[in-house]
Amino acid sequence: MAPTLDDKLVVAISSRALFDLEEENRLFDAADPSAYMRLQFERLERPAAPGVAFALVQKLLAFNADGAQRVEVVILSRNDPVSGMRIFRSGQHRGLPIQRGVFTQGRPPFRYLRPLGAHLFLSANPDDVREALGLGFPAARVLPESVLSGTAWPRELRIAFDGDAVLFSDEAEQVYQAEGLDAFQRHERSKVAQPLPDGPFKPFLAALHRLQQAGADRDGDGLPGMRVRTALVTARSAPAHERAIRTLMSWNIAVDEAMFLGGLEKGAFLREFEPDFFFDDQTGHVASAALHVPSGHVTHGIANRLPGAAAGAGTPAPPPERPAAIVRRQDVA
Repeated sequence: MAPTLDDKLVVAISSRALFDLEEENRLFDAADPSAYMRLQFERLERPAAPGVAFALVQKLLAFNADGAQRVEVVILSRNDPVSGMRIFRSGQHRGLPIQRGVFTQGRPPFRYLRPLGAHLFLSANPDDVREALGLGFPAARVLPESVLSGTAWPRELRIAFDGDAVLFSDEAEQVYQAEGLDAFQRHERSKVAQPLPDGPFKPFLAALHRLQQAGADRDGDGLPGMRVRTALVTARSAPAHERAIRTLMSWNIAVDEAMFLGGLEKGAFLREFEPDFFFDDQTGHVASAALHVPSGHVTHGIANRLPGAAAGAGTPAPPPERPAAIVRRQDVA
């Protein structure tokens, strides 16, 4: 029987999301990539340093430690095949059993998400992320200069999500942007029993939930397994919190923690939760979070279509932006 990924949680990740290749990327020239390729080949025996999503991938792969293949991580990169050799060697050196990869030498790689059946795509290239989201795949642009994950929870995969336009659709966010906070609160009270439509990251949360259940089963057998801990971190506040909770209940998915912050800056709360990754659709929240935890920008929803619409439902004003260096144009993913 041919191998299949149908029964696995599949994560596709670019080279720059997994490893710190910022020094090499400064040399990259799309018109003539030969110098970049030569440098990567010269550094073939020098393992790349961990990048923003390294700890996330490391912990995901740890769910396979007992021999059952529950998670598959695939490199999906605009890098050339020669540079791909260094990526695979870096993974082997750092104990990541990654066997599959697609290297497109500058061409957009997002089309390969469909045959992979990916539950998550992480890239430093904003165009690839937007295209992936447009195809219906959970995707986020990593901030390469975001801080790396902490080490306090070695046996626990910790993921934090924003609500509107990430786990849920941006239906309510559109009301907020068009009519303001009072209209948003009225809208959510009137629809409290009606689940919010699915957002782009619902499939990833559902896949994590299945992984969480598998971990619970292994613990029941007395095996030392990995655990999953999830958090909803949202600018919503009461009474708008209730519709979010009821929506999760309608999915038969429970998050471990929920933070309804009513516009407070999220970074300090995420610092205490210590996620291996945080996903948000709004640049201000992502920039704030990236000062404390690994973060990804989900370029989806009205906040990414309307200029100046960055505050979010229930947020009186956006937090300060991260310095421009962290959001510079990404050339190689």
